[in-house]
Amino acid sequence: MIGERIVQRVSSTRGFAKVAPHVIPALDRAVHRITRGRILLSAQMLPGVVLTSTGARSGLPRRTPLACMPEDDGRTWILVGSNFGRDGHPAWTANLIAHPDAEVSWKGTDIPVTATLLTGEERAGVWKTALAFWPPYATYQARVEREIRLFRITRR
Repeated sequence: MIGERIVQRVSSTRGFAKVAPHVIPALDRAVHRITRGRILLSAQMLPGVVLTSTGARSGLPRRTPLACMPEDDGRTWILVGSNFGRDGHPAWTANLIAHPDAEVSWKGTDIPVTATLLTGEERAGVWKTALAFWPPYATYQARVEREIRLFRITRR
């Protein structure tokens, strides 16, 4: 699909990495709220969830729209802490490490989940699948020194 390739190319640029984190989540949250969870703008290109996690330091609920890679017919999902290829792990990853029990809004349904940080061989296998799913993740990883965190979230 030509449109998908263009989006992948644009999303791999440094300019996108600077602008997107400020624009896309705000738009996603607004549209998700207005449509009562039925529509997530970014999910028009990639599947997406709205993650509600507990703040690692604040203890307050934090809502974050995220692209996801569904597994097992929507019983589990992979979340990629790419942070659009910027330095530093995204805050939501620290939240899940500190408080793995969370909730996702998936296609308008709120689902309690538990997150597991993937490591070792399990992470390596999922990373290969993630690269096939969304090739710009390779560009994001090449741009940063940190290892991009991968989480599997599972229905509780």
